Parts: sequence; C-alpha cells; structure tokens
Amino acid sequence: MADAKKEDSFLDEIDAPEGFEEDGSEFDVEPDEIDRLTRERDEFRDRFMRALADAENARKRSERDRREAENYGGSKLARDMLPVYDNLARALDAIAEDPAGSSAAIAEGIELTMKELLNVFGKHGIDPIAPQVGDRFDPQIHEAMFEAPLPETKAGDIIQVSAVGFMLHDRLLRPAKVGVSSNPAG
Repeated sequence: MADAKKEDSFLDEIDAPEGFEEDGSEFDVEPDEIDRLTRERDEFRDRFMRALADAENARKRSERDRREAENYGGSKLARDMLPVYDNLARALDAIAEDPAGSSAAIAEGIELTMKELLNVFGKHGIDPIAPQVGDRFDPQIHEAMFEAPLPETKAGDIIQVSAVGFMLHDRLLRPAKVGVSSNPAG
C-alpha cells in the first residue's frame, strides 16, 4: 500500500493544464473556439476530398490517354504494314523478271497485297467505308466530289464511287469520295 500512495503522490506534483478544473472536469473551451476548430476541420475535409477527386480524375485521364494511344497510335500499324510492302516488292520483282507474261503474276501479287492490307487494317480497327451506287449520301462518312442529274435517281443518291473511305474505330480517317445525283424533287 505504501507503494501505491507513493505512485499517486507524484501526480500531485504535475501542474494541471490551463483551463482544466481541479475537480476533473474537461477543459473550459469557449464556443467561439469550437466554431473556429469546426470550420478548420471542415476546410481540411473539403481540401482532402478535392485532392482525392483530383487524383481520381488524373487516374481516369491517364487511363483514357493510354487507351487512345493504344487505339490510335501509329507504331503498331506501321510495323504490321511491312508485310504489305514485301508483297508489293514481290509484285514489282515479278514484273521486272518477265515483262511479257507478267500480267497474271501482277494480278495475283496485287490480290495478295490487297488481302494482306485488309487483314492488317482489320487487326487495327480500320474498317473500309465502301458505299454502293444507289446508296444515300451521308455527309458524316461521304465526301461529294461532284453532283450531276441522272435519270431514274433521286436527289442525294450516290451515282459513282471514286474512292473508298476508312474509319479507325469510331473516328473517320478518310471519307468515301462519291458522285451524287442532283435530280430535282418531283
């Protein structure tokens, strides 16, 4: 017991903090001080939430940028285009070796090249826009190269396809170049 009294006695020597009542009650804090601390806490919470939102937005932005670089970057496409170059070179070599009988070899080389090119395009999300004569003109994916009145057609019908267009995923790479009927309505 003597040791317990000795341990308690050292507590008597410690000064009570300012605002602490001797009867053991809490600090005596002014209401203005509580309001100030509450506002400060709310401000820190707001800053924290904004920083958290900024970090999340940065993460989403970097993910979107990564996806776009992957989908629309050119290095993968260029690397996969090398076999197309090789096929074209073979076709040209076949022409040089046998100029007189090379028309069959040229046709075969060009067909192989076109197939390889379309395979590479498909692999990378490049799809052709190949309108047919008689389709309706769509300014979102077609470019009108000329207008001409053609009997038995309606205004806005495609009457000639000059060049196929291409889409890269959901982006237009090149519009299809077409001729459009300009027959008056009637």
